[in-house]
Amino acid sequence: MFTGIITGLGRISGVQNLGDSASHGKRLTLTCPAHYLDDVVLGDSIALNGACMTVTSLDAAAQQFTVDISAESLDKTAALDAVGGVNLEKALRANDRLGGHMVSGHVDGIGQVTRFEQVGESWVLQILAPAAMGKYLAYKGSITVNGVSLTVNSVQDLADGCQVTINLIPHTLQNTTLGTLAAGKRVNLEIDLIARYVERMLSPAASHAA
Repeated sequence: MFTGIITGLGRISGVQNLGDSASHGKRLTLTCPAHYLDDVVLGDSIALNGACMTVTSLDAAAQQFTVDISAESLDKTAALDAVGGVNLEKALRANDRLGGHMVSGHVDGIGQVTRFEQVGESWVLQILAPAAMGKYLAYKGSITVNGVSLTVNSVQDLADGCQVTINLIPHTLQNTTLGTLAAGKRVNLEIDLIARYVERMLSPAASHAA
């Protein structure tokens, strides 16, 4: 479980194929800021751009760790198959502050940035989410973008998906990889955990079972 509050900016510094076919995944080597891995052990969960991964090897001296990402996970996420910067978040401790919202680290869909520009001191980010995610998105609700907990400022259902508008303050851009976004880029999205359960409880199938 996570909160969507990024705890470090890392970098995928190596990508190794785990096989020769499309059904094989990849082994990623992540390089972290100094001392980031001081309290991490093998088997810990760390979210990479919002996708929960398991630490499979660890080199604390070099501040590097590896994860194995399956072909299924690669198919359902964006920007985890090549060298580049990533948002890192360690799993939530029971006594940690919940600064963002409850995040599972399971990517629900891939969105596409349609607008990213500065307005005043802040930046406006618009993302076209898959249409199926639209019912989970609400004004002033929460959404996770590349692992970052953000507040939705507006929602608009379109013919080709659901467009959400988000306001980003300079602090967020300075402490996450969201500052590198541009129109056309794909991002990992996770809906609010509570919305997921509410939808299930209100579905006709759930009512019938009750």
